[in-house]
Amino acid sequence: MTAMQNVRAQAHYVVQLPRSDDFAFWRERARALIQCDIPPERIAWVEPGGTDDLFSSSGTRLPEPPANAPPVRAGKRYLSLAKNAALHSDPNRFSLLYRLLWRLQRNPRIMEDKADVDVRRVEELDKNVRRDSHKMHAFVRFRQVEEADGVDHYVAWFEPEHHILRANAGFFMRRFASMRWSILTPQGTLHWDGETMREGPPAQKSDAPHGDPIEDLWRTYYASIFNPARLKVGAMLSEMPRKYWKNLPEAALIPELVAGAQKRESEMVAAGELSFEERPESLEAIGSAIEACRKCPIGCLENRAVMGEGPSDALLMIVGEQPGDVENQEGRPFVGPAGQLLDVHLERSGIDRGRAYVTNAVKHFKFTMRGKRRLHQSPTAKEIDTCRWWMEGERALVKPKLVLAMGASAARGMLGKTVSISKVRGAPIALEDGSELWITAHPSYLLRLDGEAREKQAALFDADLAAVRKRLGELVG
Repeated sequence: MTAMQNVRAQAHYVVQLPRSDDFAFWRERARALIQCDIPPERIAWVEPGGTDDLFSSSGTRLPEPPANAPPVRAGKRYLSLAKNAALHSDPNRFSLLYRLLWRLQRNPRIMEDKADVDVRRVEELDKNVRRDSHKMHAFVRFRQVEEADGVDHYVAWFEPEHHILRANAGFFMRRFASMRWSILTPQGTLHWDGETMREGPPAQKSDAPHGDPIEDLWRTYYASIFNPARLKVGAMLSEMPRKYWKNLPEAALIPELVAGAQKRESEMVAAGELSFEERPESLEAIGSAIEACRKCPIGCLENRAVMGEGPSDALLMIVGEQPGDVENQEGRPFVGPAGQLLDVHLERSGIDRGRAYVTNAVKHFKFTMRGKRRLHQSPTAKEIDTCRWWMEGERALVKPKLVLAMGASAARGMLGKTVSISKVRGAPIALEDGSELWITAHPSYLLRLDGEAREKQAALFDADLAAVRKRLGELVG
């Protein structure tokens, strides 16, 4: 190593970025530093207004790449992700991007490694920025302001999480090309006069107008299209977080509309207005709907429906066949003899029932009377298929990562076809939503056995539960 190379290897470099979103500047400097073989730990990337806590405020003057330096290797996927990730608010994003670029020179296929920590973090930054841009496109609300020259001007206030303002200027310029508008944010402002785009300094919310006459019409329209049967509060908050509500005229109506949705939906169920084309989209509403369901002969029997129970965001969903006599009387799944046996085996395997969502493929108890006793009867394939509508509704809301179906009826309810338990148990079946289905015997089957046969089947049941417990740990970890 020459003396110059030795000095360069030990030097500390500080790169002052002119803008927090200037990917082109970062890319140019990063390419030069890579060609000079400067490792990531020797570089500090400092945004405007930031300070270098690692090195001195000035560092060493940036070197010039040698004439014979090899080209920098960066594939399309890296550049696509990096361009977005550079707009993130994470102060370490430029160091991360440089470290990954440095590693790419030594391992050109690193971007294909989904388990790599740096690759996963860049993907996460990219996803967050794209989501923030989507929110900006969806939730910027222009309000009309009359200028002194008599020409209408439209002003919007938005609070982005990341440095996306300039990157999205083209979107609004194309969409509102004939309007004169301004977008005000705490990071900066954009102003379009129909011909020229100008940038301005950061603004405050008080700089934006608070309303205009057309908003009353918009609120009336929003209230008229609000359908309580299709309300999913969790999904709504995911797509339209509360922090955006203050900028949306229709948002003032949301609390009242949501508060009245469950009552209105119950009224629709009672009036028979909900069909299998309009599945309720809350667990509480499904519970009300299955109580009123008369789509198959089991629902027409004189008994009560049994809704599933457990955390609404459970990672594990346990599906039985149908409620029994005890479950029907208490209105809860798996509280009879089979449920008590299930609890024993779950505890033995290390699965916490309290953290699972437990339900049945068929929601009513099918029975035949013998004197004063109600004797269990197996549901038909058609009855299972009919009730599958409600179980799919529960699964869509809970979104478990793993579903354990116990018994042939539960397996059919999940798959829509009859399968042999002995042939499919012990191995995962991929479902269309990305979750996994595991199938085992129903604990009531063990109750009907004794002696050696019961011990053998109990051992198989325990093995299935142990495999499920292990897989849950892998999915979570």
